[in-house]
Amino acid sequence: MQYLDLFGIRLAATTYEELTTIVFDRISKTESPHAGIAALAVHGLMEGYNSPLLKNQLNSLDWVVPDGQPVRWALNYFHKAGLKKRVYGPSLMLHLIKEAEKSQVPVFFYGSTKHTLELLQINLKLQYPALLVAGVKEDRFRESTEEEKRLDQETIAASGAKVVFVGRGCPRQERWVAENKDYIPAILVAVGAAFDFHAGTVKQAPPFLQERGLEWLFRLMQEPGRLWKRYLFTNTQFILLFLRKLLLSW
Repeated sequence: MQYLDLFGIRLAATTYEELTTIVFDRISKTESPHAGIAALAVHGLMEGYNSPLLKNQLNSLDWVVPDGQPVRWALNYFHKAGLKKRVYGPSLMLHLIKEAEKSQVPVFFYGSTKHTLELLQINLKLQYPALLVAGVKEDRFRESTEEEKRLDQETIAASGAKVVFVGRGCPRQERWVAENKDYIPAILVAVGAAFDFHAGTVKQAPPFLQERGLEWLFRLMQEPGRLWKRYLFTNTQFILLFLRKLLLSW
């Protein structure tokens, strides 16, 4: 696996299969498999670029993977990474869950709402009936107190989960993974909107839009009031940074 720099963020040039194998190999070889994973699209990458603190947190993770097609394209163009597919957070989650069911490794879901978590478990159990769910914890949708942080760490650690999926929205979930990966003996995985997609509370973009890097447009059409500023700023900044890097390379 290669680690490649893109706008100051260290990204892992990997595949679903390779990362899944590495994760479960680590779990099988140690009782305390501390590690952090984040799947970054353009928005998350630009959040890290603009925040020195978040950039350091992202670069402290074990694997930051190219969730967005434009991120994959940039890695291929500037580094000749040869990535044929992105490592999309919601799909990565299913790859890990499939292996967790097969290996009987317990998992934990942290984030989103109680309703979404209930639907998520129902849908996943239909696909993966032998999946061991060690526990769930809905988001507080605010910053936790120090006591609440400690309680969450103890609760998740006591559950026995070895893979913790985190769906709190970007960049809160990436910050949470970075802040907790040394305290919770599990693989912490920030998976973006995966909880909502797999629970069926939010529709995923059609495959033809995903393949063309236009998933952001589909989501913008669903939630224009919430997302227009995010995509206007981050997409524009990414394009400008890409063009600047392109000109400098010439």
